[in-house]
Amino acid sequence: MAKYLYKLGKWAANHKKRVIFGTIGILIIIAVAAISLGPSFSDEMSIPGTESAKAGEVLNKEFSSSDEPAPGTVNLVMKAPKNKSLESEEVVDAINQTLNEIKKDKSVASVATPTELGNLNENKEIGFATVTYDVPAGKVTEKSKDIILDSIEGTRDEGIQTELAGSVAFSELEIGGISEVIGVVVAFVILALTFTSFLAAGMPIITAVVGLGMGIMVILIGTNYFDIPTFALSLAAMLGLAVGIDYTLFIMSRFRQELAKGHSVNEAIAIATGTAGSAVVFAGITVIVALLGLGVAKIPFLTMMGISAAVCVLFAIIVAVTFVPAILAIFGHKIGPSTKNRLLAKFTSKKKKEDSDSTKWGNFVTKRPWTVTILGVLLLVVITLPFFHMQLGLPDNGTKSDETTERRAYDLLSEAYGPGYHSSLVVLANADKSNGDIQENISKVTGELEDLENVKSVGPPIPNKSGDVFMISITPETGPNDIETNGLVHSIRDLSDSNNEDIELLVTGSTAVNIDISEKLNDALPLFASLIVGFAFVLLVIVFRSILVPLKAVLGFLLSLGATLGFVVFVIQDGNFINLFGFPTASPVLAFLPVIVIGILFGLAMDYEVFLVSRMREEFTHSKDAKKAILAGLKDSGGVVTAAGLIMVAVFAGFMLAPDTIIKSMGFALTFGIVFDAFVVRMAIVPAVMTLMGKAAWYLPKWLDKILPNIDVEGTSIQTEIEKRNTNHKEKMKFVEKTQK
Repeated sequence: MAKYLYKLGKWAANHKKRVIFGTIGILIIIAVAAISLGPSFSDEMSIPGTESAKAGEVLNKEFSSSDEPAPGTVNLVMKAPKNKSLESEEVVDAINQTLNEIKKDKSVASVATPTELGNLNENKEIGFATVTYDVPAGKVTEKSKDIILDSIEGTRDEGIQTELAGSVAFSELEIGGISEVIGVVVAFVILALTFTSFLAAGMPIITAVVGLGMGIMVILIGTNYFDIPTFALSLAAMLGLAVGIDYTLFIMSRFRQELAKGHSVNEAIAIATGTAGSAVVFAGITVIVALLGLGVAKIPFLTMMGISAAVCVLFAIIVAVTFVPAILAIFGHKIGPSTKNRLLAKFTSKKKKEDSDSTKWGNFVTKRPWTVTILGVLLLVVITLPFFHMQLGLPDNGTKSDETTERRAYDLLSEAYGPGYHSSLVVLANADKSNGDIQENISKVTGELEDLENVKSVGPPIPNKSGDVFMISITPETGPNDIETNGLVHSIRDLSDSNNEDIELLVTGSTAVNIDISEKLNDALPLFASLIVGFAFVLLVIVFRSILVPLKAVLGFLLSLGATLGFVVFVIQDGNFINLFGFPTASPVLAFLPVIVIGILFGLAMDYEVFLVSRMREEFTHSKDAKKAILAGLKDSGGVVTAAGLIMVAVFAGFMLAPDTIIKSMGFALTFGIVFDAFVVRMAIVPAVMTLMGKAAWYLPKWLDKILPNIDVEGTSIQTEIEKRNTNHKEKMKFVEKTQK
């Protein structure tokens, strides 16, 4: 692979203008196609085959009167001013005036007041009006939303707290906000300090944006043909931007090293593409495989999230080995090691011995391997402990910021009707007509449902047209993410299993669907983690041609994974430091977050492992000195890995600042995942453990060495070829000198 990439890098450098304009042209074509089609995201988060999904199919079949999608609705949740009720004359007048303004919108099909709907709470202080549109929620225009927002100012001016709920969203998911820009700016500063050049610092960001632009546009096109959830775009953008910057950083760093050795610009580009580019391709493919592995859970929306993110990573790889060499050829020595910004040089200048084969950190770790190993492992194990009481769930309006109208509406409804209002369950009683009196059996089952723990109320059974399926509404005492609500769902299903009257009970509704999704994801974790760990071990055995090095890498990954999930539980679920990190309230861990963290953190962990340890292996192959190899790896690759980790942290932390709970959770988990893996595991525990293992770290049975394929991630074949070429050139020059004499 290294030889092919060497040739590709040289070709891109020789045809730099063609490659650059061709890449930009492709980006424009994809963008035009995406804009012309427009986005069409799907926020359907059901899982085919679960009990709630089956119940949902029965519900649609037996009780749906139309195949058309449900019309969009907006609930105006209102609370009367102090010492007044929603039945007070002046309050009623204000409500009617507001609703009359809303009726002027031609898209509104109907409007119902709280009194007409009969939903006032006991003290008549809280209730909601419902606005129904003639189109589905996703088709409600911004103009119609603005009419709602403008109209409710009338009731608010009268002292009536008015908030919005329903199927029409008013707090939209934002991509590319100021928080993401902050992350990119921090990444630019890190790159500037790394390269001691503002020009060189801008290159990885520009090339990453080009690759990300292609990936995002392809995803937008794909939304028209596949059910891609909205937040998949955020994950793809987050990961695509981070790896795009890092991959360019690795190639640029090697390019500058080769320039410093005296190679020409084009030759330095070719060598960098063949060596660092090989590691980039290998690492990128590893990330892609991990993302595609999300499909193992057989959850459609999770699979599409993995595919979407993999698309962005793929374009990051393609841009890194084609567009980046062309850009390097354009700027050449202008971004070389000899060109330094004077201002940045003042911050980065260090006094160090020219002949030093190590760094201070390398000396510290190799001299105290037991101390570093024990402290590092102990730290991660302690942080992992909260993981063992992790509770999974899906976000709702109750987990949004209280600055959003949906969250305030959620709180008002909880105040009026109790937390169980948001976790209502739909139970379908499927009766057997041949077995006794159906009405008697249904009445008996209804009574049994009322006797279950945590049930606040049970609605009257509503029969379908044929009279053999009854719909029963149940309101729990607790909220949708409460453990007791989960237990109630299982109690209803257990009641069905033990029922002797041949009445099957099926539970559905958004709460039941979310519970089933969380449990399915929780069940998928061990299988997915096992496959990832097994894949990582085999892959690293092939790359490093060792048994202990891959074993150490895999165990390190498990440590960083455990610490990441443990810290997520400690903060998000247990509510520690939530104000510091900007989480509005303590809540269960996002159901699909652990699976995503496993997939992405695995890929990124292998990135750092390859870039760091491959340099160690390269040195050990030449010197056979295990300690010298560790010091060389930390000296030559440690700085780049540190910069790459900081860039990842900066980009992910930028998304962590986003207001949306889903994006914030993913950004938070990945930020600390990189902190634990890149800095604690790869830069501390890995070199410490390898120091303890000594030469044994590189042991591989001869029989296994013979059957393993040679991937040559380090680009050894290129280095050997260049050394031969240089040797032949020197001998030729000596021969010429002798003949001239």
